[in-house]
Amino acid sequence: MNPLQKIGAFTAALAAAFGTAFAVGTAFGPVGQDTTAAGHTESHGPDPAESPPAGDLLPAGLQVSQDGYSLDLETTALPAGRKSTLRFVVRDADGDPVTRYRTAHGKQLHLILASRELTTYRHLHPVRAADGTWSTPVDLPAAGGYRVFADFLPAGGSEGLTLGSDLTVTGPYRASEPPAPAATTTVDGYTVALKGTLAAGGESDLAFTVRRDGRPVTDLEPYLGAYGHLVALRAGDLAYLHVHPHEEAEGDRTSGPGVSFAATAPSAGTYRLFLDFKVDGTVRTAAFTVRAGTQAAPGTGTGTHEETPHEDTSHGH
Repeated sequence: MNPLQKIGAFTAALAAAFGTAFAVGTAFGPVGQDTTAAGHTESHGPDPAESPPAGDLLPAGLQVSQDGYSLDLETTALPAGRKSTLRFVVRDADGDPVTRYRTAHGKQLHLILASRELTTYRHLHPVRAADGTWSTPVDLPAAGGYRVFADFLPAGGSEGLTLGSDLTVTGPYRASEPPAPAATTTVDGYTVALKGTLAAGGESDLAFTVRRDGRPVTDLEPYLGAYGHLVALRAGDLAYLHVHPHEEAEGDRTSGPGVSFAATAPSAGTYRLFLDFKVDGTVRTAAFTVRAGTQAAPGTGTGTHEETPHEDTSHGH
């Protein structure tokens, strides 16, 4: 091989190596950056040829971009224990703010905030400005890492999306853990009982009943189109489970207001369930810890707010 041929071969190898490095960097993001919340880039969406098979799709909430839409947090840090404003934009494949949505469960967009330990939870309904910027007041009690979920249905889409991004809450940090699995929990004097368990890799039925002073609560009020709204998150990566209420969600008012859902757990592990229910015009949240693939002994322990002083599932409406 003459010198010119050697130089040409070396140049081609260098170009191939650089191309491979660029592809890997694009797939995994910059070093030290959380690829599940990489921030907004002017991406034109994933290449369909490179998309994983339907059975290998990630659970909801783990990606900042999906199907040509991206969650762009304008507020990436908030102070603990102080009311602040959280702002964000949903962008389309061209990087433009999305301004047209379809209504789902009574709202154009549902915003969920959860601490990494899953001890603090918020379900908020922000307001959208004409330029597509969403904003909402929020007061988060504890410092640490949080996950922000935007659950919405674009005007031109046929299915809803749940995008996730990371939020930092500044201040003195103290580690906390969610309560152990239990069949009941108490919030503001209401005792909520859970019947059913999550089955790893399949759909499970979950039923909740609400009592006060030992008597069934028979005057639950509709909230977001049903008598309860359930959010389920997987501990560790905070995957957002697919949950939908059964049509018979009004329940049997003679034996207690049964609110039932179908939930799909993508894997075995620990999950947190957050049930929103409304009584006398006030929305409350009952939180449960469950383990997919195992049977929890009914009535063992309680995940009450009194026993978990660092747990905060208030709505902050």
